[in-house]
Amino acid sequence: MSVERAVSVFRTAAGELMKRNVAWALAGNVVYAGCQWAMLVALAKLCSPEMVGQFALGVAVTSPVVLLTGLQLRAALATDVTGTFSLEEYLGLRLIATAAGLATIAAVVVAAGYREETQWVVLAVGLGKAVESVSDLIYGVLQRNERMDLIARSMILRGAGTLLALGVTVQATGSVFWGALALAAVSLVLLVAYDMPAAALVIPASGRRGVPLGWQAAAAALRPTWRIAGLGRLARETLPLGFVMMLIGLNRNLPRYFVERSMGERELGIFAAIAYIQVAGSTVVDAVCQSASPRLAGHHAAGRVRQFRGALAKLAGLAGLMGAVGVGAALLAGRQVLALLYGAEYAAESPVLVWLMAVAAVGYVGSVLGYGITATRRFALFPVPSLALTAVATFCSAYAIPRWGLYGACATAGLVSLGSCVVPFLVLFQVREESKHVASPSFAA
Repeated sequence: MSVERAVSVFRTAAGELMKRNVAWALAGNVVYAGCQWAMLVALAKLCSPEMVGQFALGVAVTSPVVLLTGLQLRAALATDVTGTFSLEEYLGLRLIATAAGLATIAAVVVAAGYREETQWVVLAVGLGKAVESVSDLIYGVLQRNERMDLIARSMILRGAGTLLALGVTVQATGSVFWGALALAAVSLVLLVAYDMPAAALVIPASGRRGVPLGWQAAAAALRPTWRIAGLGRLARETLPLGFVMMLIGLNRNLPRYFVERSMGERELGIFAAIAYIQVAGSTVVDAVCQSASPRLAGHHAAGRVRQFRGALAKLAGLAGLMGAVGVGAALLAGRQVLALLYGAEYAAESPVLVWLMAVAAVGYVGSVLGYGITATRRFALFPVPSLALTAVATFCSAYAIPRWGLYGACATAGLVSLGSCVVPFLVLFQVREESKHVASPSFAA
């Protein structure tokens, strides 16, 4: 076989693998996000808006903490194409950071002074997110090996299982706390019964690559290390990105904190339920970007600047198109959709949906650019501009929400989405300038 023919066959195979991975990632993300959405619909049907607000507050409080202590280790592992750190180091750091995250959530709950019932709901949600964070790192193992099919199956099982658990538990007990605890239990079962054995299928160190393994053998293949030196180096490299992800999560949830403080849990429940419709578009964007991340990282690591930019531009175009479709759908049928999904109380706020879908359209593009930053592994350039955006968003929330209610929350969310585009664009520009500066001496030589 000639070299040209071999290259052609390789490119065809790579293209087919990419298509399959995108299809599987899209299927997994769509089903999982649909089930998460259905959980809010179930809560809206079974509970009062105040109880929906409790659950939404639990997500809003725990998400920034989990993002910080998660250190974006999944993305770092998936894009670590040179093997800078071992899987054992990623596992060890994830477990230590997750334990620290749980302790932080407990401290935040006590310091915030929420009602006792709300405190227990927040803690239960945090426990579930802690378990999911371990599965999330395992997804990084599968993603780096381009086994999006295994990730998709896990997400489908988790989505269906948590939806069933929440619906049955809340219906039986009338308590959001017990429902959130049921979610954590389902996540734990899936971690042990599916995620760990799935990861062992692609780990050469297991000695049985490609052969189904029980969870005990999988645990042996996924043994973490506690060596301080290696964990410290990995933490230093990923902490800037973890800090940035925490700020991104904080920025997205800032309107919810101020809505709860200024307007109460009922209005928070209505706002959160409407805002979750944005996930329909972000699900597609994330599925495609997750599949493309290893390729983006490979292009950047090999210095293939044109391919890197071209791929990122195509992803951004797809994200913008998804956003435009969402805005059109909200304008044409927003009120009817809200009435069908949640009820009349929610449908009365249909103009809020239109504004939030416009906000989402900008945010989808920002999400794509964020994946581009992760692929470059230039994490240290992100924190300062992200921190500045958090300060501006906090001021906007404190000013706008008490005055304009949910429309003020939309204004804050719009500012955050705009910033999510501007900040990574500036970082990517800085990366390009630094690359040109480094490359120029060798070119001259």
